Amino acid sequence: MSMTMTQKILAAHAGLDHVSAGQLIEAKLDLVLGNDVTTPPAIKVFEETGAADVFDKAKVALVPDHFTPNKDIKSAEHCARMRTFARRFDIENYYEQGEATFGIEHVVLPENGLVMPGYVIIGADSHTCTYGALGAFATGVGSTDLACAMVVGQTWFRVPEAINFKLVGKLNPGITGKDLILHIIGMIGVDGALYQSMEFTGDGVATLPMSDRLTICNMAIEAGGKNGIFPVDEITLDYLKNFAPERFDRGEYTVFAADEDAEYVRTIEVDLAKVPLTVAFPHLPENAREIGSFERVDIDQVVIGSCTNGRIEDMRLAAELLKGHKVSKGLRLIVIPGSQRVYRECRREGLIEVFVDAGAAVSAPTCGPCLGGHMGILAAGERCVATTNRNFVGRMGHPKSEVYLAGVPVACASAVKGYIAGPAELDA
Repeated sequence: MSMTMTQKILAAHAGLDHVSAGQLIEAKLDLVLGNDVTTPPAIKVFEETGAADVFDKAKVALVPDHFTPNKDIKSAEHCARMRTFARRFDIENYYEQGEATFGIEHVVLPENGLVMPGYVIIGADSHTCTYGALGAFATGVGSTDLACAMVVGQTWFRVPEAINFKLVGKLNPGITGKDLILHIIGMIGVDGALYQSMEFTGDGVATLPMSDRLTICNMAIEAGGKNGIFPVDEITLDYLKNFAPERFDRGEYTVFAADEDAEYVRTIEVDLAKVPLTVAFPHLPENAREIGSFERVDIDQVVIGSCTNGRIEDMRLAAELLKGHKVSKGLRLIVIPGSQRVYRECRREGLIEVFVDAGAAVSAPTCGPCLGGHMGILAAGERCVATTNRNFVGRMGHPKSEVYLAGVPVACASAVKGYIAGPAELDA
């Protein structure tokens, strides 16, 4: 019987020849992930199980990225508990602040070569779905599931149905993967893919760089998706050769392709050439608006970074757009490279200087403002354009603040103009 990409991966990890949508399975895990918010409660459950060790020291990744550098005593205690656990069990992939391998979890796991095609990955963070960009099945879970997975190395799933997003054509210059995923969420809504696999196919896939694919899969959860996934192609393999050369050379991956007659609950064709510069208005990612279709919206802050748009490609694009410009008087621009690797490359290429010259505050890698943690919290009545992934009520601070989601070009133009703007207005 035919299967989708996701179903083939799950079947292989469940030791089954075939699975179908709705089936309950137990699947072996290639990687489990926790951060400084979700790992401390997982540790408590782990200890309650009486387990003497984790199932595999190389298949657990712990990343203190949400409230780091520690913003207060409580966040410091959470990180200390996580650090102690990592040392006690000799966790190989614990990434400490400041280390060369450190950064925002969904930026560094692919960068550090931990994500390979065909893997099954769970993380106690909803944006774990990011890794589907590399042809893996990846999804978010709760802290209890993380704890049990660290003990036994497997977990249960209900095999999801799938939606086929058939991408055709090519994005126009200046349009990014962020615009595409906001456009899609605007089309189907925040529950449009509820517990379904968002599988991206079509000739348009080959036109999307890996940075765009990571951004797109990162926000699959914002449409309710169980996971997002791209087929493995030359772009995928080139990425692996660069970031996971040893695993690639050893052939530690499996390419799963959907059967031609795979069953999808629906197929949605997306003409990439028709995707506009898109902004998601408060307070849901589905509130997608095209630049130029709304009245002037003045803003107080812009955030460029996060697990959605904190990669080196995002930083290069931001520097290209900001060079020779100044941040609007009275507006705050915060730039957050997604990892130490990205930060270092920004320094090497002179991007940090461009940001500072423009009037931006440049931060160490952190999730920080995205979740309303620190490094850019909003006061009542303030508005922020952000390249982050959520804009719920109170997401970045006060319940009466507002977050507008956008890609890097709109974020940069808005920082310079002082209101939500497209890059065409930069020199106006």
